[in-house]
Amino acid sequence: MPQLFLYSSFRTLAALCLVIGPGPLCLRAQQPPATPAPKAAEKPIEQELPARIEFLETSVRFESDGSSRKEVHARVKINNELGIQQFARLNFDYNRAFETVQIPEVRITHASGGTAKILPGAITDVPNPAVIHAPAYQDVRVKSVRILGLQPGDALEYRVITVVSRAPLTPEFYFMHSFDHAGVVFRESFTLDVPASRKIQLSINAAIPASATETSGEGETSRTIYHWENISSKIEVAPKAEVASDKNNDKNGDKNVADAADIALSTFSSWGALNTRLRAQFDQPSVKTDSLKKAAELTGTLTSYEKQFEAIYDFVAQKITLIDLPLGATGYLARSPDEILSSGYGTQEDKYAILNAMLSAFDRGAVPVFASTSENLTGQPPRPSLFTHLLVEILLQPPAEFVTDPGIAGRRAKCPGCGQVLWVDPTLDIAPMGMIASNFRGKLALRLGQLRENDPVPGLSRVPSELPFRASQKVSVNAFLSADGNLRAKVHYALRGDNELLLRLAFHQTPQEKWSGLAQLLALSDGFRGKIISVSASNPVATHEPFSVDYEIAMPKFVDWSKKPVRIPALLPQVGLPEPPAKTSSGSARPIDLGTPLEVETRATLRLPPGVVGQAPAGVAVERDYATFSSEYSQSPSIIRASRHIKFLLREVPASRSADYNAFLRAVQNDSAQEFTLVSTRQSIGKSQAAKARAERVKPRP
Repeated sequence: MPQLFLYSSFRTLAALCLVIGPGPLCLRAQQPPATPAPKAAEKPIEQELPARIEFLETSVRFESDGSSRKEVHARVKINNELGIQQFARLNFDYNRAFETVQIPEVRITHASGGTAKILPGAITDVPNPAVIHAPAYQDVRVKSVRILGLQPGDALEYRVITVVSRAPLTPEFYFMHSFDHAGVVFRESFTLDVPASRKIQLSINAAIPASATETSGEGETSRTIYHWENISSKIEVAPKAEVASDKNNDKNGDKNVADAADIALSTFSSWGALNTRLRAQFDQPSVKTDSLKKAAELTGTLTSYEKQFEAIYDFVAQKITLIDLPLGATGYLARSPDEILSSGYGTQEDKYAILNAMLSAFDRGAVPVFASTSENLTGQPPRPSLFTHLLVEILLQPPAEFVTDPGIAGRRAKCPGCGQVLWVDPTLDIAPMGMIASNFRGKLALRLGQLRENDPVPGLSRVPSELPFRASQKVSVNAFLSADGNLRAKVHYALRGDNELLLRLAFHQTPQEKWSGLAQLLALSDGFRGKIISVSASNPVATHEPFSVDYEIAMPKFVDWSKKPVRIPALLPQVGLPEPPAKTSSGSARPIDLGTPLEVETRATLRLPPGVVGQAPAGVAVERDYATFSSEYSQSPSIIRASRHIKFLLREVPASRSADYNAFLRAVQNDSAQEFTLVSTRQSIGKSQAAKARAERVKPRP
């Protein structure tokens, strides 16, 4: 039966990534590449992994002024060809404006005997691939070592030193570290050296306490040193989930902090202190004369404040090319708005800067918001590395008068939605205005504005859970069944919401000549197995209207007339509903997550060959306060029609109502399994088969 492109978003996204290639840049850690955890088996773990790290020694030292030194020493045993590929090149990301990376030692110990040192000529230092065409960000770099001559059984040993001399938020500093939990590292040690004179918030995984702690020096020179040794054996019996701060968790009960590291520290005294420091970083004076003129040019004929803002947002999101660097890669600094405008590109921080500058032409500014994917940060030392994405909060209200630029001075705006707060993501050039990606909605964020009394935690805010518009999916299928049992169907999608964003991204990043591959994935997700004949889609950057996709597919031998009776599905994507979650270890039940409220309409029309009639099943209607579902089926002498309509009204169903939800779920599933029965006369089928046989007989021989 067809599968609706609804609750399988992440599976479909993974498949789409295979077609469109890798997504945003991911920084490579200064540790060896991660290897999947081995499967349980009787043979030694070394033989199962492509490579195993025999030892990994890491030491980190912080100074009172925020500078630091990190040294990593590793020895890797190469087991097979895949291990050779994984370690053919070591990459280390850094920003030379405030960091240096030294690689004093790289050598190979061959299994056959002998040692080979990697020469300095094998080390390259080049701009990060994301900034190749961005001259303003050539300081963001990758130092690489090319490893030649590796063979199975060899051991690769290297040492890397990273020095931070002018940290972006000095004199404050922060840090996080997690040990290997996959059995890739045989022996691991870690040393943390911090000044005792600084007040430091420190969180340590309770399952992995420091094996030794010592102090040295006196007064301002005193230091505290923590040491962990031979970590791997401990982790096997003490899972990472047991975080030292769990005892302080809030009403979420057994929900652990998603971003909890084994070791985390920060000199920021509170989220409010971090807020203030980052806000000062963003509030540096900048030149914006040309940006204000551009804002006037974009909004010159618009009288509605919302339309004016929409024009500015579209320009920043779609015309300023995103330099896809992680948040903070440039020290949380932005260039001047005029420089961003003239270059035509910018980082996440730059996108905020130019959007804020253009909005100031209307006596209205923006607030930068650091977003995370966590619902709970209780017990975590405040640090900016917990936040990975920059959103922007805008207050939609009319300005008094526009006096910043003579071109727009004195003009008042109409604002039907005044007083509303709108959150936007200017880094998404294919997202409708006001849409935030689902992995950030409802999660905690660091809002770099004045602290508010209604914040869940002083200094932290929560990203809105709802979309600024009603999410919907409409799917229509127009199909024709031939007398020989072949099916040809035209399928049309019109989407608004999370799946819209997913498809916009896929079609935007894929060359048009390869769109048939995307359509094939959609067809498979809907249960249609055949050959894509044609595919088209609306402009992915035309975000003011729902995104639409059309494809035509041919499915040979869809019906086997020799079977009696002939039954076919309704040619509708099957509505996917979440199964009730399993009970927790304590035996308590959890709420049933329905996700973002969504309305789904699916319709299908199937034209039958002459002499064939359809018998339709009975439709159903089920209503609850959390969702409604209805279906209709009908037939005429030559056409059968089907439609299903489901509307999710609430985000979740309380655990106490799981029995009621199960009844609703069964009703929907039972209806989705219903089929049409096709009845045909022997005469019509006989004529069709005879005609086919005659055509085969007269076919010319090659």
